[in-house]
Amino acid sequence: MPPPSENELEHLLKLAVTEPTERPAFFRALLDATVLILGDNEQMRQDGDITLNADTPVNIQHWEKQGGGNIIPFFSSLAALRKAVEGEQPFIALPARVLFEITQGADLFLNPKAEYGKEFYPEEVATLLATDGVTKSVERYVDKDSQILLGQPKDYPTAMVEALTTLFSQRKLVRRAFLTLMHDQAVDEQPNLLVGLEVDGDPAEIDALINEAANLASEMVANEEPVDFCLVSEKERGVSHYLITHTWPFYQRRWGSWLRDLIPSTTKTE
Repeated sequence: MPPPSENELEHLLKLAVTEPTERPAFFRALLDATVLILGDNEQMRQDGDITLNADTPVNIQHWEKQGGGNIIPFFSSLAALRKAVEGEQPFIALPARVLFEITQGADLFLNPKAEYGKEFYPEEVATLLATDGVTKSVERYVDKDSQILLGQPKDYPTAMVEALTTLFSQRKLVRRAFLTLMHDQAVDEQPNLLVGLEVDGDPAEIDALINEAANLASEMVANEEPVDFCLVSEKERGVSHYLITHTWPFYQRRWGSWLRDLIPSTTKTE
């Protein structure tokens, strides 16, 4: 629960700053939230409520950045707005999704001058609108005759691995997780990271977990390059065999969880 001084969006923003696993939840909440923007006195003279959509003409205040260029400030609450401006300022409340739609191509900043804030670049806004805040994983089938090169990355993605480890420890679906560098020369010019997951659970839950993990991993690597995921099984050859036999898992479910899987439950009867 957020403290009384924060609303839910501000609470999620605070968590997202330090916990990468919380960022998808923050982005989803932001798209569903109502935010405040600074308007002008002329528009505020209109009587009654104003219904805004992507086609509504709105005069929005822009602020100049210290390094040059402009941003559009927007705020998660009236308290956050009052921390950033002096005196009475006209403002408009509107859905964040509508704000992103009518300002496409502009830089925006959530809660400037607050302890926790975030700048949004045009490319990031476009991605949020296109994916509803979640980057969907894309399935790719590898032909059995394809020649795939596997090896270990020279520059180990420590931040990504730590973030995924935190996520997997929270979801409990993953038994083990492996990492390799994969190069399918018939498809990609450059190699890319591949995360192999040995999992238990319902297929729908597994798909949801992979989508969440892919979204998180792409944020944690340089230039947000894609990271591939695959399911690993000791019964399969190929990539599964390489990962299980020739690499160490970077994540392994705690031994206590393994014991619960191996020891059959018993029921006492009278």
